[in-house]
Amino acid sequence: MKRLALIALLLASASSLQAADPPIRNAPNILLIVADDLGYGDISCYNPQAKFKTPNVDRLATQGTRFTDVHTPTSVCTPTRYGILTGRHSWRTRLQRGVLNDYDAPLIAPGRLTLPALLGQHGYRTACVGKWHLGFDWNIAARDLPLFKFGYRKGVPAEATEAQRAAWQTAFSRPLGGGPVQRGFHSYFGPDVPNMPPYGFIRDDKLIAVPTVMKPAGDISDTGNKTTTGPAGPMVAGYEFDQIMPSLVREAEEVIARGAQTKQPFFLYFALTAPHFPVVPSAGFKGKSGVGELADFIIETDAALGHVMAALEKNGIADNTLLIFTSDNGPAGNSRTPLNKAGHSGSGPLRGAKASIYEGGHRVPFVARWPGHTPAGVVSDELICQTTFMATCAELLGAKLPDAAAEDSYSMLPLLRGEKPALPTHTAVIHNPGARLFAIRQGPLKLIVMPDGNDELYDLADDLGETKNVIAGHREKAAELTALLKRWLETGRSTPGAPQPNDVPVSLRDPTAPVNDRAQSLRSTP
Repeated sequence: MKRLALIALLLASASSLQAADPPIRNAPNILLIVADDLGYGDISCYNPQAKFKTPNVDRLATQGTRFTDVHTPTSVCTPTRYGILTGRHSWRTRLQRGVLNDYDAPLIAPGRLTLPALLGQHGYRTACVGKWHLGFDWNIAARDLPLFKFGYRKGVPAEATEAQRAAWQTAFSRPLGGGPVQRGFHSYFGPDVPNMPPYGFIRDDKLIAVPTVMKPAGDISDTGNKTTTGPAGPMVAGYEFDQIMPSLVREAEEVIARGAQTKQPFFLYFALTAPHFPVVPSAGFKGKSGVGELADFIIETDAALGHVMAALEKNGIADNTLLIFTSDNGPAGNSRTPLNKAGHSGSGPLRGAKASIYEGGHRVPFVARWPGHTPAGVVSDELICQTTFMATCAELLGAKLPDAAAEDSYSMLPLLRGEKPALPTHTAVIHNPGARLFAIRQGPLKLIVMPDGNDELYDLADDLGETKNVIAGHREKAAELTALLKRWLETGRSTPGAPQPNDVPVSLRDPTAPVNDRAQSLRSTP
């Protein structure tokens, strides 16, 4: 009787789930490409003054819709990736500043619903290729960390010691926890973070090879061997930094080919490592731009999209694939000097760059193609935040998201279908530079809530470069936006639904937050 009751319960549960989440016919493959540190002005169809061409993004824009007002959840890497994959702002987690560092623990909590998990529940095969940068359980005891973590110290011996190699062998030969395959993906291939140890490729939950050599420390200012950028640390023998991008492209092509051979729809999150430093264009791209290595690397980034588009065509699935190309934040200012001297602005007409609260930090290229659904050659100025993907896919699947998931995600599916909703997709959008500093955008008005009370308000319809603070004439609107921002911070969500707890307390005017970064506050100029 107990067994029959259990079977009945399981059948009832399965029936309930099926009713709540009906399958969709002809479910499209979903391919999301996220470049690393690619600025709004780095794409020629966004910036007519660009000093080089990005023909593949330009071509994708003619075949789909180019969005001009899309924003990353923050202006730096890890928090944006968290927002893309969870539909929740990362400043609701323990990560209140910057990004994860080498050997940091996983940022996505074990029980949190993720984008790949959602799609996997509805029959998708999910793959992550490229940069993860959301933490692993590295199998390293705190007492052993000095054998793994060396920072940027120049005096680290070039030869690894026997004790170091033995510790590396023990830790890196074991399966890694908390990574992509434990957070919803069926497969993973990538270097985790190209400029952080351990330096080597990971397949699913294990390093393909155990590191045995010590990579020296370096920084972005190194003008010799660009592969030295990043902290010192364990590296796989023979690992070549300029082969990272070609390796990732080959893997993405294989994922597409395998997906085309099955009747199962697939989701590929292709997280490029370029044009983030180390700036290492592969042999076929060196000198191609005529402007410098960073421009060459941006052209290689564009070419990666071209390879993906060709693979979709070759395998006959381009017409049933939603393809999106975007970036994780604005251009990194500390690698831009040669391009600036050549007259190229990675931020285009925008103020600021990576890690800035201003538009150049978080407004990024975003092009979508879904043949038969997304109109071709159209430009949309709809305000969108990249936390959109969870709600967008849920609407596509006919799934209802739990209250404790995707707390900051609004669906942009109507826009991808070429519809023109009567109301904006987002009530408002929160901006964050990767520190406890917040801005809120509603319509053309953007309010930056400064810790010292000297708030800034910009009308982006008339002042895209954020040159004129107009708060003096709009105190009432500024107060209204401040109240909305405060409520969203305190209730743990910016979408309708039951209030949810933040992982840590979040204050609106943190006195330790940067009031202004003078280097970023200057309008980005060539």
